[in-house]
Amino acid sequence: MTGNPKLPQDLAHRLELIRSIEDVVRQEMATHIERRNLWMPDDLGSADIALGEERDAELRELRERARGLPAAVRVAVALNLLTEEGLPHFHRLIATHFPEGSAWRDWNNMWTAEEDRHGCVLRDYVRDARLFHMRVFEQEQYGYIAAGFDPDWEQDPYRLLAYTSLQEKATQYAHANTGRLARDYEPQLQRVLAHLAGDESRHYQFYRSIFATLLAEDPNRALVSLLKVTVGFAMPGHAIGDFEAMSEVVARQNIFGTRQYREIVIELLDYWQIGAMTGLSAEGAKAQERLMKMPSRMERMVKAQEARSEPKEFRFAFIGDETIRT
Repeated sequence: MTGNPKLPQDLAHRLELIRSIEDVVRQEMATHIERRNLWMPDDLGSADIALGEERDAELRELRERARGLPAAVRVAVALNLLTEEGLPHFHRLIATHFPEGSAWRDWNNMWTAEEDRHGCVLRDYVRDARLFHMRVFEQEQYGYIAAGFDPDWEQDPYRLLAYTSLQEKATQYAHANTGRLARDYEPQLQRVLAHLAGDESRHYQFYRSIFATLLAEDPNRALVSLLKVTVGFAMPGHAIGDFEAMSEVVARQNIFGTRQYREIVIELLDYWQIGAMTGLSAEGAKAQERLMKMPSRMERMVKAQEARSEPKEFRFAFIGDETIRT
């Protein structure tokens, strides 16, 4: 906030609007609860004490199937799990930006409980399947959590809601596309990831609906916040030690990269009808114009990346330094 005396008053306006739309939050929560199927991690790979030797046989079969998973799929699973294990960062961000004792707190607690199952079930899976050198992987996880996640949002709650709209959809892509690649090798992994992708889709619908309300009630500020987040979007795991290399593997496998991010931006610009908004201030209109140009800009980026892309080798200690050529 240094050097911008208008920001405190501007922030107060944003927070007041956030408080004023609690009825919308409650309505969207109710819709979310109606849509969801509240599964538990044990439903997707039971470790019930009553199973005994039957479970032992299932684990042997699982590990045999999992040996066939390509190394690139293992890397994608690792990145997906590390992203999910960053949940403490996001609970804190939502709690910090939104008022306590409100519908926002109720949503944050419920959302956190639902997201917590994602890390649980994926972690159970990779341990059961013996997918990684776990201590090495756990060091990556520890480093990520210890590094923190503090995006430069200037305490702007609008940016948080814009970010979560983009990020939940990006995570849906990552889980669904990883599952698609895993399906022919290990169907249980595909089933786990499909459940996670379904949850992320419903969370995405919640956040994009809330941001639609901000666009309707405070269009100019919302557009500027959306532009700042969209241009500078980065997945939350950027503090992970191997994040850049892991992200490149995932992008080269068409799981998630610039091309998929472009699809998300197009979908949201269309859903929010950004191009049709009228009566904007000069600043709002400028943000609108830049947002509408982003898909073509990203298409040029994708084509440039693909034109200069050459086969490359990667190695990761958590999968035993196996060479990945992609």
